[in-house]
Amino acid sequence: LLLLVLYFQYFTGEQPRTESEWENSFTLKMFLFQFVNLNSSTFYIAFFLGRFTGHPGAYLRLINRWRLEECHPSGCLIDLCMQMGIIMVLKQTWNNFMELGYPLIQNWWTRRKLRQEYGTQRKTNFPQWEKDYNLQPMNAYGLFDEYLEMILQFGFTTIFVAAFPLAPLLALLNNIIEIRLDAYKFVTQWRRPLASRAKDIGIWYGILEGIGILSVITNAFVIAVTSDFIPRLVYAYKYGPCAGQGEAGQKCMVGYVNASLSVFLVSDFENRSEPTSNGSEFSGSPLKYCRYRDYRDPPHSPVPYGYTLQFWHVLAARLAFIIVFEHLVFCIKHLISYLIPDLPKDLRDRMRREKYLIQEMMYEAELERLQKERKERKKNGKSYHNEWP
Repeated sequence: LLLLVLYFQYFTGEQPRTESEWENSFTLKMFLFQFVNLNSSTFYIAFFLGRFTGHPGAYLRLINRWRLEECHPSGCLIDLCMQMGIIMVLKQTWNNFMELGYPLIQNWWTRRKLRQEYGTQRKTNFPQWEKDYNLQPMNAYGLFDEYLEMILQFGFTTIFVAAFPLAPLLALLNNIIEIRLDAYKFVTQWRRPLASRAKDIGIWYGILEGIGILSVITNAFVIAVTSDFIPRLVYAYKYGPCAGQGEAGQKCMVGYVNASLSVFLVSDFENRSEPTSNGSEFSGSPLKYCRYRDYRDPPHSPVPYGYTLQFWHVLAARLAFIIVFEHLVFCIKHLISYLIPDLPKDLRDRMRREKYLIQEMMYEAELERLQKERKERKKNGKSYHNEWP
């Protein structure tokens, strides 16, 4: 992946002017590659799985041969929740194991070679600085990898938190364990890293801002599109037993499953999609109709298998919810940012005054230097036109 990013920068002719610009460009590209690589499966399950499969009798097929994958009968939200659970548990556990296990194995191999070369007695007499030198050198991108891991974890924690609410708790437990593992790794497995100054976290702050905005939009779509929250709400207020009464409760959801299923005539199946049995072994007579999850007209309607009015009501409610949810969250976010600024007003004023005083001192020092040079030139009988000041 590192070579891919470097080749991309080379072939696009990108030539940053400074090292900080190069680091920002490199960081952004590495993050985008890793983000797309790790989140493609979750975005596919959340927003694409089972959305373009068609319906019985008119299935969409890949190369006119293979049917597209569908969600579990309980909905795509369960699949997304399972995928997030695997990522937050197994992936983080494996990352911690690799981060600690790789330097442990390397140091074991180094000690083994030293024993073969100097012997056990000679090795124990090494001074401390030589023992430290025999540890593994810190990777040039070691701190970058730590930042990248935390940013990707922040993305997993926030982008699909509506589908997997345990993600923040699992991230917290992982970070508590990883703090101790990193401390052990820095103290006992790596050489002492060279310290360098940094003004701030650089472009990572902008990446965090972008992930925050994306997480609001993604969670709005997860609630509205992936889950059954909006269809259940529309049924309770428009089509259920409590329709027009302005209330929604458990009794208002009676009949929801039946209303969310459409009727299909078995004889309308395609030849390659026909069932292997006519169902007579279950009901004693061949089945004429079956049900599937969708909002479509029955086969004997004027427009067979066309979308019903309930489908358009649900679609309009989903779009309205997305717009309202996004604007509400962003308004609350900006309000909190205004009420709790990053820098208090008095501190900001002191920083501005300090900057002004520094500029004034620099101006006075420069003015004094020029005046001295002017006096020296006059003493030496030299003068120049258009002198300043």
